[in-house]
Amino acid sequence: MKLADNKATLSFSNGSPSVELPVYQGNIGPDVIDIRKLYAQTGMFTYDPGFLSTASCQSAITYIDGDKGELLYRGYPIEQLATQCDFMETCYLLLKGELPNATQKTEFTKTVTMHTMVNEQMQFFLRGFRRDAHPMAVLTGLIGAMSAFYHDSTDINNAEHREIAAIRLIAKLPTLVAMAYKYGIGQPYMYPRNDLSYSGNFLRMMFGTPCEDYKVNPVIERAIDRIFILHADHEQNASTSTVRLCGSSGTNPFAAIAAGVACLWGPAHGGANEACLNMLEEIQAMGGVAKVGEFMEKVKDKNSGVKLMGFGHRVYKNYDPRAKLMQETCNEVLAALGLEKDPLFALAKQLEKIALEDDYFVQRKLYPNVDFYSGIVQRAIGIPVNLFTGIFALARTVGWIAQLNEMIADPEYKIGRPRQLFVGSVKRDVTPIGKR
Repeated sequence: MKLADNKATLSFSNGSPSVELPVYQGNIGPDVIDIRKLYAQTGMFTYDPGFLSTASCQSAITYIDGDKGELLYRGYPIEQLATQCDFMETCYLLLKGELPNATQKTEFTKTVTMHTMVNEQMQFFLRGFRRDAHPMAVLTGLIGAMSAFYHDSTDINNAEHREIAAIRLIAKLPTLVAMAYKYGIGQPYMYPRNDLSYSGNFLRMMFGTPCEDYKVNPVIERAIDRIFILHADHEQNASTSTVRLCGSSGTNPFAAIAAGVACLWGPAHGGANEACLNMLEEIQAMGGVAKVGEFMEKVKDKNSGVKLMGFGHRVYKNYDPRAKLMQETCNEVLAALGLEKDPLFALAKQLEKIALEDDYFVQRKLYPNVDFYSGIVQRAIGIPVNLFTGIFALARTVGWIAQLNEMIADPEYKIGRPRQLFVGSVKRDVTPIGKR
């Protein structure tokens, strides 16, 4: 961090002496006011529900400018990474800080590929779940249980352990997600194949069967790879902050990532594309394309309680830069699979058209976001709606690991301990039960 020349002065109207607070500058983005000594100096805390104005850490991984609609991984625009790199290169970048050269990429990809199998007892662990269990419930349990299978990589304070755990998590998540899917539908598990790409291998484990060879469709392979890249990291959001907070206690990496998966499950976070597809299916049940206009009018009515899922973003006050990339992929996939006229996809296109042209949505910048398009792509590929968030978790794992490693390596890191403004009862005495 770079100390700014200026300082912030906090003054009080009750006559208490003012306090000078240091200001630090990042390489880009807003400066921060250092309030670490505020309690010692004033006996007061700051109040910031949701941490919307609080920087919880310093990070060099991902930068978002919501007003400009800009997303950078280690300084590289997401548009360039999604069109010129694959997911393995993106993983290397997030973990190491630089894009790999050809030799480094080959070695990294080989290392990941060689760790895609999971302990055989994992499949017996799966049998403890009901067949209709939500995949995110299964994944939370499986990822947390990895610490019981891989004892040689559970010390979060050991750099070598963290590196081994990182490779294992990145390599085994596709296998675990596919196993969760196969278990739910009663099909046999497909073992990973070392001659396939990361995304191609995932598709084969998801949709292949022992009955015949599975041929990877290159259009679908590119689409899955792009979904992974676009979801790999997204700065200090709820799940990333959860991973950091969990990891700050010194727990093992598998437990910290499992905590991130649990947080991601929420419909306001990773479950957004699942909620979006559910919305489309509800409109379809109401009458489909013919009812889109009526639905959008309800959205405009604040008293209707109807919400438009998959449009707008809490961070991006402009167009979500990932959405345009995912829109291109969406059109490619629908064309390749001959699904342009599928009723649900036609409905989605009509929703998109209204949102991009209607003044109500344009003025409020309620543009289609990445969840809108990724949900459509995944459904077209054949991924069930309840597995969407599992795919998100698979992609985001590398970002979580990079953030966790960065936190552990930061000499200023401490166990997380948020404060509170207490509004409960003041101290009081217990009355004997007979006199209450």
